[in-house]
Amino acid sequence: MSENSELDVLLKTEQTFPPPPEFAANAEFRDPEVYGRADADPESWWADWARDLDWIEPWESVLDWTNPPHATWFDGGKLNVSANCLDRHVAAGRADQVAYHWEAEDAGLEDEPVTGVGSDAGGRISVTYGWLYEQTQRLANVLRERGVGRGDVVGIFMPMVPEAAVAMLACTRIGAIHNVVFGGFSAESLKERMESSEAKALITADATLRRGQPMPMKSAIEGALEDLPAMETVVVFNRCGTTPPMKAGRDIGWTESLEAADPVCEPEAMEAEDPLFLLYTSGSTAKPKGIVHTTGGYLTHATATHRMVFDLKPDDVYWCAADIGWVTGHSYIVYAPLANGATSIMFEGAPDFPARDRWWEIVERYGVTILYTAPTVIRSFMKWGEELPAAHDLTSLRLLGSVGEPINPKAWLWYHEHIGGGRCPIVDTWWQTETGGIMISPLPGITTTKPGSATRPLPGISAAIFDHNGDEIEEGGGTLVLTRPWPGMARTLFREPERFVSTYWEKFGPATYLVGDAARRDEDGYFWIVGRIDDVINVSGHRLSTMEIESALVSHPDIAEAAVIGIPDEHTGQAIIAFVIPNDEATGDSSDELREHVATRIGKLARPKEIFVTDDLPKTRSGKIMRRLLRDIADGKELGDVSTLRDPTVMAEIEAQVGEKDRT
Repeated sequence: MSENSELDVLLKTEQTFPPPPEFAANAEFRDPEVYGRADADPESWWADWARDLDWIEPWESVLDWTNPPHATWFDGGKLNVSANCLDRHVAAGRADQVAYHWEAEDAGLEDEPVTGVGSDAGGRISVTYGWLYEQTQRLANVLRERGVGRGDVVGIFMPMVPEAAVAMLACTRIGAIHNVVFGGFSAESLKERMESSEAKALITADATLRRGQPMPMKSAIEGALEDLPAMETVVVFNRCGTTPPMKAGRDIGWTESLEAADPVCEPEAMEAEDPLFLLYTSGSTAKPKGIVHTTGGYLTHATATHRMVFDLKPDDVYWCAADIGWVTGHSYIVYAPLANGATSIMFEGAPDFPARDRWWEIVERYGVTILYTAPTVIRSFMKWGEELPAAHDLTSLRLLGSVGEPINPKAWLWYHEHIGGGRCPIVDTWWQTETGGIMISPLPGITTTKPGSATRPLPGISAAIFDHNGDEIEEGGGTLVLTRPWPGMARTLFREPERFVSTYWEKFGPATYLVGDAARRDEDGYFWIVGRIDDVINVSGHRLSTMEIESALVSHPDIAEAAVIGIPDEHTGQAIIAFVIPNDEATGDSSDELREHVATRIGKLARPKEIFVTDDLPKTRSGKIMRRLLRDIADGKELGDVSTLRDPTVMAEIEAQVGEKDRT
């Protein structure tokens, strides 16, 4: 590979995987002509999907794109999201169908799931569409009685419990805008998001379980709540049976409030372009951005992509192993699965608690057919060994998915062989909080996949790779852009319209969305997502992606996972620093061997200056590696808040290693 290329990547693979014949024969989408039909008339394509929803009033036009980047989808149409997720299924006689099999962190207290009770029962339960329908209406009425209505913002700070979905749906039922904050965030992070959105109410819990111990939620944020003058109501769900402080007049208990509430709440007729939710994305240098998604377009995009990408069948048991606090949980745990009438798994806890085979026991117990998770979790399973999944019956699985970051080929192949048994297609999905739903992904009944590539844009989606001048690159590396509006697109940043335009729509013109990711397109037109544009290290004038170096490191048989950062260097501009987690069977210090391995795979310029071997990396509870914290350690900066990490103690080990290296 040329060391002089603008953006070298290490994602090519000799192997390709066509759809298994039996899978393709039964897939909903198995004709490649679907791409041409959608591209010929994308508005009709999306309108056909929108017609699968229940509309209170029909739309007058599909798309207004006369003033880009400001799009209007399904103008004039009215619908309600909770009615599409619940009412129509109950009306069709499916009230007793399981919506979620919920696996609590303390599951195992009962031999079989208990049906029709809430997660305050703990353990292992199954909740039906009828149960969600009743609970949603009761909570919606509680909020209405407390003065919450159309257009008001409601914060949600909850554990991974079915009641978190109820909270979201109750907001949509009355036209309130929900602002979900990941349950592992600090009180200060919650305060910032509630303050920015001027939230009128908050739905939270007494505590959440973390490795068997209750971790306070309500009491941990009590001080932050006192600094929020707009916060009039706090609804507290009793997850762990603790006794948090309750402020009279403001705080109310979930159980007693819902028991006293009217069980019937008519859904609000919402305009298609009415805001549905806010979701704040954090950055390392700027304040969080409040992404605004609207009602009709978002639900159309989420439900369509859920069916297309996962080839959803009526008898599937679908598991998106994410958290509701992130957009993946919004789109593919709550809204799309419920709107599509699916039966899902909802999981509370860490993948390795109480044992490292917990996930495979869940797959076996419920006969999971579709599993959708993140590459960083897959790499953890690789480190723990193939014997763990091998001890369980995973033959129910028919489709695997990947989300959250580019998946390196080694992890892809392990996932395919040891989890999918070599028989399951893998849908490697690329999308963002801002896109609302999946944008680039295989269609499992059509696409021949390549490990590490998200393949090509979905039907109705148009993506391209531009150089610095805005000229399209047909083959090679550059900046990923989206060149056509799509229904699930974010409409603005909450109360920051100028920042919305300048962040996403200025660089290449108002009709071209700047993704912020670097990517390459190969000779077959497949897209390979490299990573964020700012995740590029400039070594002696040569731009190297952190993703390609990490892929080279984990291609070594001793390495399970790697994170790469760049730090200032007086000789080369930037130097490459790597942090690696070895496999359990790895022996000895192989730093020099690893450096040479990277040099062989990419080139001498990509050889890390330093390699630190560690037992773990700083990760959020959703599995995202916090490379910013690694840069702070390497730069000698003081660390900020690490409370959002899955294991905050890992930072001390890494700091000690880096400090020891500096002293020597």
